[in-house]
Amino acid sequence: MPIITLPYNDLEELTGTDKDTIIKRVPMIGADIERIEEQSIDIEFFPDRPDLYSVEGVARALRGFLDIESGFCEYEVKPYTVEITKDRDIDSVRPIFGCAIVRGVSFSSSAIKTLMDLQESLHWGLGRDRKKVSIGVHDLSKVQAPFRYIAADPDYSFVPLDFTEPMTMKEILEKHPKGTRFAHILDGFDKYPLILDANDNVLSFPPIINGTLTMVTEETTDLLVDVTGLSNEVYTALNIVTTALAERGGQIEYVKVVNSDGTESIPLDLSPMVKILNRSEIDGLIGMELPVSEIISQLNRMGFGAKELENDRIEVMVPRYRADILDNSDIIEDIAVGYGFDKIPAVFPMNATVGKSHRISDISSDMREIMTGLGYSQVMPFTLTSEKVHFDWMCRDRTDDVTYVLHPISEDQTMVRTTILPNLVEILSMNQHRELPQRIFEAGDVVIDGKNGLHLGAVSIHAQANFTEVRELVDALMRERLVEYEIVESDDPAFMEGRRADIIVNGKKIGVMGELFPQVIVNFGLGQPIVGFEIDLMDQ
Repeated sequence: MPIITLPYNDLEELTGTDKDTIIKRVPMIGADIERIEEQSIDIEFFPDRPDLYSVEGVARALRGFLDIESGFCEYEVKPYTVEITKDRDIDSVRPIFGCAIVRGVSFSSSAIKTLMDLQESLHWGLGRDRKKVSIGVHDLSKVQAPFRYIAADPDYSFVPLDFTEPMTMKEILEKHPKGTRFAHILDGFDKYPLILDANDNVLSFPPIINGTLTMVTEETTDLLVDVTGLSNEVYTALNIVTTALAERGGQIEYVKVVNSDGTESIPLDLSPMVKILNRSEIDGLIGMELPVSEIISQLNRMGFGAKELENDRIEVMVPRYRADILDNSDIIEDIAVGYGFDKIPAVFPMNATVGKSHRISDISSDMREIMTGLGYSQVMPFTLTSEKVHFDWMCRDRTDDVTYVLHPISEDQTMVRTTILPNLVEILSMNQHRELPQRIFEAGDVVIDGKNGLHLGAVSIHAQANFTEVRELVDALMRERLVEYEIVESDDPAFMEGRRADIIVNGKKIGVMGELFPQVIVNFGLGQPIVGFEIDLMDQ
């Protein structure tokens, strides 16, 4: 989960209370204190609350929770004085665009760091490592309106952030640290996104890097915020960044976007989303009856606006920066958080039932008994992994059957695995200090094309590991399961050619086995031969 560093001086100034009160009460809003330092506190927040990824957002939430300043937080937005023209060609590259201006912000070095940390956290929490959302913040005094958002030739050059000499956009993707890291996002495009001012000065090359000209410093007061991407999370990120800057005294201002077809739009929208709650759904979900006055009070404490309607209904105004509010249950959860889970009485279920083991549980249990009998130790790795480990390190091509995490908590957990073997080899790499041989297995969940499956995988590492060993292992497994199978030559690049085989049951491929390809072993930092297999337990 994201860990946010919050300086005490900023927290106390923006919250209006002392650090001891903050330390005592902040866990109650859904946060875990990671560490307490002399000048700051590190707090871990759930990934579904990107509005808390900055000291400004935390301070806003705490003011309400501590009854210092409760209710719906309204931000005044001034009419637009600046416009940006959007090029037609950009629609095929990075079409979703949001922008706004915030004037009169006072920056310190810690405030700048907080803003940069907020950007990077949102790139992960909302943007799937900048692919869906990327954010730029610019010193408005260094450039001249009107602006243009265009698709430019890769040979267009400018001075990127942290560099002193001009580079073409193509060179940035090949040589700049940010360029090499995020170049894959622009693979296959003939033109690249670019934001220019009236004098052709570069503000941003999204989603890669800003121009050095508009770098934010302690002298910066007026900012242009641009957010580009592939989904409507662009507008959520824009709301979060602009309201965070407004918490520091900034004045938000609309920006007009002129589209290629001549239509005009205002991307920033801070008007509340209105939801209607029924008393019955509140009582049913919380498990107790609360007076309407108590419900409205707790909604105000959690930053909502609320008023009672007829027929036991409550109108709730939801702030636009609350990306986690998807339906009424999310609002009701906040009512419970405000009221206090410790105040909700625990009760036994009214109905008792008799259950039986699920087929998947029976299969898993049988596999554990067989594999432990064959001398293998069970492991239970995470089902979340990354494309780098799952595909690149296994020398396999990336596929389209992957289920991605909407709000990943780290770069190591961005997708749900489709196979088990990468996790098993990764465990071997973490246990190189243990003596060999090491033989481990897992019967666990995978998700392919959005559907759950159950796989069995096993690996063995030692100096004499070879194909004969894994063939004998699969023979023993299938004999114990009373399943007849055959093998045919495999083309799986994770295994060595001539020492790999697909496992066939009833004419259908259910798995693969063999000796791992040497590059796979090197990718995981290992130095001994590895054999392994993986089969689909449900497709037989």
